[in-house]
Amino acid sequence: MFHLELRQSIHVTRAFNLARDELERRILGPWLRGAAIELNDRRWEPQRARLTIYEGAALGVEEIGLGRGWAQVTRTGAEVTAGLLADARLQAHRGPGEPVLASFKAALIARCASGPSTVGELVAWASELHPGWRVSERLGLVERAVWELLHQGAIELHREQREVGAEEWEALLLAWTTWAPGAGSPLLVRAS
Repeated sequence: MFHLELRQSIHVTRAFNLARDELERRILGPWLRGAAIELNDRRWEPQRARLTIYEGAALGVEEIGLGRGWAQVTRTGAEVTAGLLADARLQAHRGPGEPVLASFKAALIARCASGPSTVGELVAWASELHPGWRVSERLGLVERAVWELLHQGAIELHREQREVGAEEWEALLLAWTTWAPGAGSPLLVRAS
């Protein structure tokens, strides 16, 4: 179980007995995005607040009452704030989870079956689908989907009226000019 403290100036709040998924969803995700966290009727801004997280045994109501909970946590638990934040950052850099990626890949195939799209159009489309995501996350989603679909044979790349061979995929998809707006001849993505 995880227990946390948020401190901002003279204000302090604590939450006890959080499961990891709840901690990641309610606290770590918004914290890393720089979004305010709502906890115990107060908004906590990551730029001004200090977050401390401990991992330890679940506490019973009798252990939390009368202000004893945090002392119990710090005495018996392990402070894990830095490690959890590092793990959450790493997970964010890995990109979208498998369900999001699978859904996007299916939609991309359907879109390309209706006609070719440039990679720039696909990035703009990902922005429409996921407006709250960072630019790097949206770009990463498109890049990974295109890469995987190419290897699965579901789509093709075309440039200057010719299909791009598999030996060129990596160089093209790793080149910034492929993704930059208005750079060179557009790379078209078509359904196979």
